Amino acid sequence: MKGLGERILTTHVGSLCRPAPLLEMVIDRVAGQPVDDAAFEAEVSKSVKYVVARQAEAGVDVPSDGEFSKPDFGSYMTKRLGGLRQEPIPPHDGLFYPQLAEEFPEFMKQYSGMYRTMWLPPEIPEEKIEAALNAPRSRSVCEAPLFYNGQAELQRDIDNFGAALSGHDFADAFFPAATPSRSDAALGDVYKTGKDYLYDLADAMAVEYKAIVDAGYMVQLDLGLPARNQVLPGNPNPTPEDLRRASEEQVEAYNHALRDIPIDRVRYHMCWGSMNTPHTTDVPLKEIVDIILKINAKYYVLEGANPRHEHEWMLWKDVDLPEDKVLIPGIVSHQTNVVEHPELVSWRIQNYASVVGRDRVVAGTDCGFSQGWSMQRVHEEVQWAKLKALAEGAALATKALW
Repeated sequence: MKGLGERILTTHVGSLCRPAPLLEMVIDRVAGQPVDDAAFEAEVSKSVKYVVARQAEAGVDVPSDGEFSKPDFGSYMTKRLGGLRQEPIPPHDGLFYPQLAEEFPEFMKQYSGMYRTMWLPPEIPEEKIEAALNAPRSRSVCEAPLFYNGQAELQRDIDNFGAALSGHDFADAFFPAATPSRSDAALGDVYKTGKDYLYDLADAMAVEYKAIVDAGYMVQLDLGLPARNQVLPGNPNPTPEDLRRASEEQVEAYNHALRDIPIDRVRYHMCWGSMNTPHTTDVPLKEIVDIILKINAKYYVLEGANPRHEHEWMLWKDVDLPEDKVLIPGIVSHQTNVVEHPELVSWRIQNYASVVGRDRVVAGTDCGFSQGWSMQRVHEEVQWAKLKALAEGAALATKALW
């Protein structure tokens, strides 16, 4: 990462608000409506050039392609994996966070009715949004051993990003990618154990990770771990020990998938959920830091602006960050339309630098600004203002620390 250790660099988690023309096409696709493939590909290419230029203008040092070609950060893999079939499942009535729904029933009921649409561009027809929201739902079921068959889509994304980066001078660039996860698909009759499935999934995902790195980009594995207040397949009431074992098993699979990739080309994003919810069920970082530090990644993208996690910079006073690791804490939030003051940004950066050193801090965001077509967390104008404030605050912190 060019410039690391010479100044405070800036980045984000990956997903960015899609321009309305592209978003409308994505919504039509989700709804099962016909979309001209050539027109879609042209719009993706145009939009990626736009978003890379806007990141440069805002002062982002390590950009992404915004995840613009994907309907969301996770389900895109359904199209890129072979060995799966889709089975219809009943519709659900919105957000599914049972612990939060028990603690905040009225809030969650109201929020579930609005969180998917409240920041979508007003020029997108409501009937299209409704069609996508009410599209038939399905789950993936294994019908054969898993393998990767998304090479064409991945190469499209790599080519678009490369063309958009041409003429810019960034410190580096990255692609987010889904992690091997135990809950992606039902095992069907193919796998006897979840671990067998998990390792085949890791082998399949390794194809995507390696292609990204071979193309010259960093890869960011993007998902949380089953650490608290969650269910496990076949175990609806896991103990804390069950959850730790599941988390450790996932980390082993991540490392299996990363076995051929240099550690300095890997970022890991620990996600506590992107929702604008109370977050009272978030697992404290101190309960899982020992597990995530086993991941073969150099860069750790962690929430630090979310009020449930902002204090966790102090954890690094007591936890030794290994010499080959760098923190990318969230310095601005994706969950509020309040734009952070550059001096606050600088202060937060300096807090982390005071405990791990100025050469091992990159300023980032808590999570993606729009992890999917129906997961836009702030208005697009505010997104760019936040990234500009991030860059301005990083410059102030650089002046203070150097």
